[in-house]
Amino acid sequence: MGRILCFDFGLKRVGIAVTDELKIISSPYDTINSEDVISFIQSYKKENDIDLIVVGLPYDLKGKSTDATTHTLSFIKKIKSHFTHINIDTYDERYTSKIAKDAILSMGKNKKYRQNKSNVDKISASLILQSYLKRKSI
Repeated sequence: MGRILCFDFGLKRVGIAVTDELKIISSPYDTINSEDVISFIQSYKKENDIDLIVVGLPYDLKGKSTDATTHTLSFIKKIKSHFTHINIDTYDERYTSKIAKDAILSMGKNKKYRQNKSNVDKISASLILQSYLKRKSI
């Protein structure tokens, strides 16, 4: 049984989350440089089956595309060209960075942890993936 990978794409960094093998729980996994995503997927595939990749798709507050949406769609196209056998789905990522920052604060993490943007990125990816899983189970 494979896992679901989720990416919270940014021009500099990509937050990564992954499900358990039963696809019930989303967990923050890592944050990597944007240019390293293809090699990350190749490496991850050597140890784990991947059934699906979910990518957070950014929209503005009115639900319209932004410059970030365009960059993210290019990112998805790049993944598709390298991994044609893995399905890719998207999920609306509005508010996830704000929710991630609030979650880190409520966990009582120290200021240094909270200021590390890579922590926000991987927690945002986990929130996107958990929301995706919840939507699919309804």
